[in-house]
Amino acid sequence: MRNRRRLVEAAQEIFSESGLGAPLEDIAERAGVGIATLYRRFPTREELIAATYEAKMADFANTVEEALQAPDAWIGFSDCVERLCAMQAENRGFSNVVSMALPTSTEAEALRRRMKRDLAILVHRAQEEGVLRDDFVPEDIPLLLMANAGILRITRDGAPHAWRRLVAYLLEAFHAKGDRATPLPAAPTPMQMRRVMMAHEA
Repeated sequence: MRNRRRLVEAAQEIFSESGLGAPLEDIAERAGVGIATLYRRFPTREELIAATYEAKMADFANTVEEALQAPDAWIGFSDCVERLCAMQAENRGFSNVVSMALPTSTEAEALRRRMKRDLAILVHRAQEEGVLRDDFVPEDIPLLLMANAGILRITRDGAPHAWRRLVAYLLEAFHAKGDRATPLPAAPTPMQMRRVMMAHEA
């Protein structure tokens, strides 16, 4: 158990610094164990990533849940989007993991279901109050996070705050504008988004 904890802590640090493709040997070295010990605890990179980011997933789920408590639907929705994107910006590895389908524990799967449920409620509430365009769907959130991950990957060193401008533009596009809103192309279906996430590699 002690080795597992040390490996997870080391992976959190290295994935945050270098991304999810960081050499596993570096993680084992920082944890003070051999690479064989790492593979005994985590036979695949994906299993190590899932264990490392379970706590982050809980933060993600809590952020969505807190957004539901905002008295103003638009503030709750927009603050949630900004915070989720900020969580990507704060951690190089996490910028990609939120748009991936990983091996999960029972607890992690429960977190995913909770996030999906609460995002749907958040979207519906904002649409009911007339502040979020009617054709926005919950599947647009992972699309946004994938786009933000791309911006972060390219601009992280040279323009580390560029993602904020992207998010501001997108929130402006999401806001309901009545008859002035331009119809969107068809949204990806939940099944299509699941396939995309399953195919997305670290």
